[in-house]
Amino acid sequence: MHAITIQILSWKEAEAELKYIRTQVFMLEQGVSADLEWDGLDQDAIHLLLRNEKNQAIGCARILNHDHIGRMAVLKQWRHQGCGKALMKAAIAYCCEQQTKVIHLSAQVDAINFYQKLGFEICSNVYMDANIPHQDMRFIC
Repeated sequence: MHAITIQILSWKEAEAELKYIRTQVFMLEQGVSADLEWDGLDQDAIHLLLRNEKNQAIGCARILNHDHIGRMAVLKQWRHQGCGKALMKAAIAYCCEQQTKVIHLSAQVDAINFYQKLGFEICSNVYMDANIPHQDMRFIC
């Protein structure tokens, strides 16, 4: 795996980089609309920003209320190299350090296996979100 760093930041500290990653992954690759992606929750969230050895932003995740991980994205050229796993482990650690008992996320069905390997379990039926099939998952700290 490449040398990476993960920072815990506010929206104000990394807005441009977070917007770039999420625009590339969710809006351009997956066709999520701007109205759905920019839901007004970013300013009050905790954000994790994944950087490569050249200090370039390559991935991100958002934590709401210390117990809901979302907007997890890694740029296409950095996938399948352990970057997403490292990012999620950092997000889980952050939530558990906040005395969270149960962490929630809404997983795209195609990513269920990825989250299960990290210890998440499915806790809902399949539903559509942004025209993409999802299932709710949880992790017990």
